[in-house]
Amino acid sequence: MNTPNNLGEWSAGLALNRVACVRGGRRLFSGLNVALGVGQLLRVAGANGAGKTSLLRLMCGLLQPTEGDVRWRGQPLAAQRETWGRELVYLGHAAALKDDLSPMDNLQTACTLGGQDVTRAHAMQALGEAGLCGFERVPVRHLSQGQRKRCGLARLALARHAPLWVLDEPFNALDTTATAWLAGLVRTQLHRGGSVVLTSHQGMALDDMAHQELAL
Repeated sequence: MNTPNNLGEWSAGLALNRVACVRGGRRLFSGLNVALGVGQLLRVAGANGAGKTSLLRLMCGLLQPTEGDVRWRGQPLAAQRETWGRELVYLGHAAALKDDLSPMDNLQTACTLGGQDVTRAHAMQALGEAGLCGFERVPVRHLSQGQRKRCGLARLALARHAPLWVLDEPFNALDTTATAWLAGLVRTQLHRGGSVVLTSHQGMALDDMAHQELAL
């Protein structure tokens, strides 16, 4: 992947400078430089265990690098924790859903925790766009794997405020229709100047989007 020699060139975005990560006594990667500007997409690829999820968690400030630093808008993440959570949407590989709650309640709770107030009408619309019409108030435990995935991803339909999306395997468990819907959300995020980092084994969903590739 080609990145600027001076990471400050993209100080408005996300930058990793000589980052290393050691987990369980094993060095996953080191000397990693990443620069992601506004309106740009980065796809992270690698075998299972290569450190993709750890890298995404480093980008979100959920893990600390063993070496190097992670910056957002030119400043270390640690210096802006109060605002960072409102500028980021992170969706992990497994949907963080409460089985006893409905998709509606899960979605509104996730938005509230992310510092975003969402009306039930807007949440209803997002769930409808995700293909969950008629399931908005059904306990999540009764949903299929694909429906659960779409429930978690529905937050992206409400995330126009967040300049950075970090998504771990977002296309997993999605059918063709849902894959096209998600690709459309990513495309819209990029067109409005947002940035996206994701891991995905399904490159075909991104073929029409200019993007950087990072292989671990």
